[in-house]
Amino acid sequence: MAGNRTSIHGQWSSRWAFILAATGSAVGLGNIWRFPYLVGENGGGIFVMVYLVCVLLVGVPILMAEIMLGRRGRQSPINTMKALAADENRGQGWQIIGWTGMLTGFLILSFYSVIAGWTLAYVVRTASGVFVGTGAAQVATTFNELVSDPERLLAWHTIFMMMVIIVVSRGVKGGLEQAVRYLMPALFVLLLVMVGYAMSTEKFVEGMRYLFVPDVDLIRQKIENGQFFGDVFLNALGQAFFSLSLGMGAIMVYGAYLPGSSSIPGTSIVIAMADTGVALLAGIAIFPVVFTYGMEPSSGPGLIFVTLTVAFAQMPGGAFFGTLFFCLLLFAAWTSAISILEPAVAWLVEYKNMTRVKAGALAGFAAWLLGIGTVLSFSHWSFSFPFAGQVKTDGLFDVFDTLASNILLPLGGLLIAIFAAWVMSTKSSAEELGLSKTAYRAWQIAARFIAPAGVILIFLNAIGIV
Repeated sequence: MAGNRTSIHGQWSSRWAFILAATGSAVGLGNIWRFPYLVGENGGGIFVMVYLVCVLLVGVPILMAEIMLGRRGRQSPINTMKALAADENRGQGWQIIGWTGMLTGFLILSFYSVIAGWTLAYVVRTASGVFVGTGAAQVATTFNELVSDPERLLAWHTIFMMMVIIVVSRGVKGGLEQAVRYLMPALFVLLLVMVGYAMSTEKFVEGMRYLFVPDVDLIRQKIENGQFFGDVFLNALGQAFFSLSLGMGAIMVYGAYLPGSSSIPGTSIVIAMADTGVALLAGIAIFPVVFTYGMEPSSGPGLIFVTLTVAFAQMPGGAFFGTLFFCLLLFAAWTSAISILEPAVAWLVEYKNMTRVKAGALAGFAAWLLGIGTVLSFSHWSFSFPFAGQVKTDGLFDVFDTLASNILLPLGGLLIAIFAAWVMSTKSSAEELGLSKTAYRAWQIAARFIAPAGVILIFLNAIGIV
């Protein structure tokens, strides 16, 4: 029977091992880097409220669907979709979900590794005291010198990719599970230490108010200007989708290793709560520091690598806390990158009968090679192009990011929802999810109508139509 397949790659030793792994996949730069500055740019508390609703109505139903498909197929995303389409007497064209996910993962990993290399560089620089006593101009100069030096970027990109390849090559229990067993608790401890420091700052209450109390005047202003839907809602919806690592095959392949006795709905809710919790804790750790040292909370992507670095340079013990923070960022990037590489490695093992070591080296090398385009995007290969009413200026980095984030990820999420809720038989999906009739019907409504509508809005917004 379809539900009795076993994975040749092994499985997680427990439900909690899977939760740690899937949370590690979901928790990445998007939670600790992107979420705080989106909160800052979209009015604080109102954005958080809308975000939580979007996670519940769009993120969790698709997360459940992707885990369900993975566990039912028990293979790499490509072969999982091939097997499930055959089970449902559907055409093999549904393999496009697996191929799209693997392509998306390659594109994302190629530039994600370069950005993670920045983090690795900042761990070393902060620990060595480079930023102690420096001002905003010097911090910005240091950052610009780093990203515009292809040799240094290539070195950090290479080191980070090797870290990822080593873990993935060791297999499910010996590599993936062992990594998240230590990295995820360490990430949470580091985050709590940063929160503890934030609680000691002068502007902790102001930071909490900014993060959790809706700015009524800003809400009214955005509504009057017609910006509430376009700014707050669509940004929250997009963040809810992207932060859960949906649509790239990572969650599906991790689901393939999930024990059959584990509850998919319960596990999905825990993962979503942990992912959201990390994002909120990151905000709690960041905003009091930003306000205490007179920084701008809505300073965009530079909030992490420039604004916060200036704050660490000024505070007592800044080298220590700055190092902790960038270690936290590094661990989050590492666990995410491991999950992104895994679908390609699993497919190579199945399709080419490779060892995991060889498959990990080959897939990792391919992503590393593609990443050289991003390394050079900030210097020699920089070019501009228009997209959705914006001008992209960072060459191949923006090309890869735009193609993966704005087109392929929403497409993958939409196809997963359609297959799980419309193509897959009610008998198969109900058997795998194990929900009561009422709860299953609620999931089906969300996965059939609400989540696809949300993903379509994300796509239309990404290409500049709404």
